[in-house]
Amino acid sequence: MANATASLLPFEKIQLRAEELASLDGAASSFLSFADVSPPTVNTKRSRSGGCKIFPGDPDWPSDSVWNNLNETLGGALEKTVPLAAVCYAGPYYNETQCAYVTANWFDSGLHVSHPSSMLSPLYQGNTCLPPNIAAPNSNCTLGGYPSYVVKARTVREVQLGINFARNANIRLVIKNTGHEFSGRSGGAGSLSIWTHQLNALQYIPRYVDEVMPYIGPSFRGGSGVLARDLYKAADEKGLVVVGGEGQDVGILGGYIQGGGHSPLSSIYGVAADQVLEMQVITADGRFKVASSTENTDLFWALRGGGGSTFAVVTSVTVRAHPAMQMTSVRFTFSASSQKNFEAAVKAYWKRFIPYSDAGTYSYFFIIPTPPVSTFMMLGFVAPNKTVAETTALLKPWFDELHSLNITFDPVFKNYVKVGEGLIDTFPTESVQTDAAIGSRLFPRSAWENPGSALFEKTWATWSASMASGVLISFNIRAPNVWKLDNAVLPAWRETVLHTIQGAGWEAGASAEAMKNARADLSVRQLKWKQATPGAGSYLGEGDIEEVDWQESFFGKNYPRLLKIKNKYDPDGLFWTKRAVGSEGRHVRSNSAIPNENGRLCWD
Repeated sequence: MANATASLLPFEKIQLRAEELASLDGAASSFLSFADVSPPTVNTKRSRSGGCKIFPGDPDWPSDSVWNNLNETLGGALEKTVPLAAVCYAGPYYNETQCAYVTANWFDSGLHVSHPSSMLSPLYQGNTCLPPNIAAPNSNCTLGGYPSYVVKARTVREVQLGINFARNANIRLVIKNTGHEFSGRSGGAGSLSIWTHQLNALQYIPRYVDEVMPYIGPSFRGGSGVLARDLYKAADEKGLVVVGGEGQDVGILGGYIQGGGHSPLSSIYGVAADQVLEMQVITADGRFKVASSTENTDLFWALRGGGGSTFAVVTSVTVRAHPAMQMTSVRFTFSASSQKNFEAAVKAYWKRFIPYSDAGTYSYFFIIPTPPVSTFMMLGFVAPNKTVAETTALLKPWFDELHSLNITFDPVFKNYVKVGEGLIDTFPTESVQTDAAIGSRLFPRSAWENPGSALFEKTWATWSASMASGVLISFNIRAPNVWKLDNAVLPAWRETVLHTIQGAGWEAGASAEAMKNARADLSVRQLKWKQATPGAGSYLGEGDIEEVDWQESFFGKNYPRLLKIKNKYDPDGLFWTKRAVGSEGRHVRSNSAIPNENGRLCWD
């Protein structure tokens, strides 16, 4: 049985009750009722047979008085969206001082994390309200693909009200936590958004008991709005370690963990989804549920790797905590006298991916085309549970090869007593991408098992050919299923030693043709990676939103089971994002050169 002491977090005890709905007048009740209280609305029936979600300007779009009533019921938690950079444009929101601040900090993720509707991928919002210094000439500010309204949720009740309203009004529903998402899934034109960032309570559980999982040990339970750095600090204080990403202001218990979540500790403990012991969620019917090894077990399976914004709104997650350990990180940069020598230096590292990841390390590195010779940037070679001396010995064979190639570099080793402190200090925050699209691939371990073999050389040739086309962002990582869990994590994660991201970029203000050509080139390069890695996959959280055969790439053999669970808990598809489970048959009517969220959501 699951641990009885894992009580609800304070904000989860405030729930929408049937008696509250019964006290509302008929009009308000029809918008806010649970799905099983009243029959499907006319709009819901219409959506099942075709058409689109209700959109601003449509006759059925809720009136201002209806929105005002919703805000009153929410206790003032509803906000009409004003884009972050609206303060830079003529109109009621113009503010010179605020514009200067937004402009200076636009590429800092923290600015967008703390805003109810802004996101780290404004390209997929449509880039319709950028600071003037990076916007196309003669640009203005429009809402574009941002939601029309946001529920700034502080309690389970407020999330329930938002879900029920969107469902009953047949309005598109989206979910934003921190906006750390590279394909626009945190937004959508004409939508109502649930902002979970303020659901950030955190609780330490010294002894969590689950005899089915099985697990007995320390854990943390936190709201889905908890940031990675806050959980890391809490674990450090208790002399423990938790698994999370390198991005310190990512919502670690939100979409990150639902999509799998790779981590600097993955080579030891697996992905973040492997750490989950229990979840509290609100499903499409508006009901609050527990998902665990003993309750709603199918939903529990799907939520651990099957993707965010798909099955439910997660309000809190309980995760394993592990014994404290030290950590050593290494950072350095190098180039070479020629591109040939540079590629030889990278290949000398590449061939060691298996021994490095098997040793429990994780590395995060960039290859940047800087003609005439590229640049290698190791943002963090992380060696958990290793001293500086042990890490130095591990890297020595590669470093010796670099010296033999006359590569000059100055590695900086740093040891940390606490892993959380080390992760926060080692890795930078994410930057905002306004003019780039990405794709990724998980390269399987099998290609590295015999360095020098035909398969190894073919894989190297395919991957290295992308060096000249743009920045490569890569991770040497493994993600073993340490506890032999049955969850929805993409099976390809269990076989990988390289997760790598490539992109397509263009100048600000580029023509539609230029953007389409860059996007098409990315698709060609992505196809080559897929052809070189048959049966592998791609990490959903950092994948190509235009991925071909996405069901196989993002979910693998798990897809049929995931789709069945999706249809059970969300038969009308209230939770929808592109390339998510059950997203087939719908699309956003966008007129942009790069498909985005700036359009109404319609059925095919």
